[in-house]
Amino acid sequence: MIGVTENLRKIRDLLDRAASDAGRDPDRVRLVAVSKLQPLAKILEAADAGQRHFGENTVQEGLDKVTKLAGNGLTWHFIGHMQSNKTRAVAEHFDWVHTVDRLKVARRLSDQRPRELGPLNVCLQINIDAEAAKSGVGPAALPELASAVSELPRLNLRGLMCLPAIREGFDEQRLPFARLRELREALEETGIPLDTLSMGMTGDFRAAVFEGATTVRIGTAIFGPRQTTLEANARVG
Repeated sequence: MIGVTENLRKIRDLLDRAASDAGRDPDRVRLVAVSKLQPLAKILEAADAGQRHFGENTVQEGLDKVTKLAGNGLTWHFIGHMQSNKTRAVAEHFDWVHTVDRLKVARRLSDQRPRELGPLNVCLQINIDAEAAKSGVGPAALPELASAVSELPRLNLRGLMCLPAIREGFDEQRLPFARLRELREALEETGIPLDTLSMGMTGDFRAAVFEGATTVRIGTAIFGPRQTTLEANARVG
């Protein structure tokens, strides 16, 4: 059975090739390994193979892992839906939040971020396909939200994130990522500097890289199938 180390090597090779084919520097594309419902042993194997950035979708599971793997020099990204009653735990333990889509949530994260940790890096989640079942701010409301979040003292607004609808074909996959890139460019023209486009997963990261992704989020292609919640918690606890 192919392990995490070999899977990571393959994904990195594919990312490097995509960046090179797009005329970009491969070092400008960060890989976030999505470790949701994966045991600590696999995360540690990835860390031993040089992976430093990990993404978690739920607060409690993420906190368990952040706490138990403290001291390993890992950077933790919260990439799940951001509930306002969970902001304190995220503000106190994570390094990045990719899913800010309301000013209320942003204000709570800023107010609750410990000063000794430095500002929390955040991305604004855009509902790029206007899907009713997905979170995210609409493009029309983005400028007002971005302006307000950029003024919060304990947050560092880094960029935009999207989770588009599934599309078949490389050209079709590029469309929502191109729109996200254009939204970032429009914000930069208003004086809000952004250096991050968090977009692209296992099935579409090549298209995302061609449209300027600086962060891609890949899980099962690295770790293999996710376990059940009960199994994963048993490994963490």
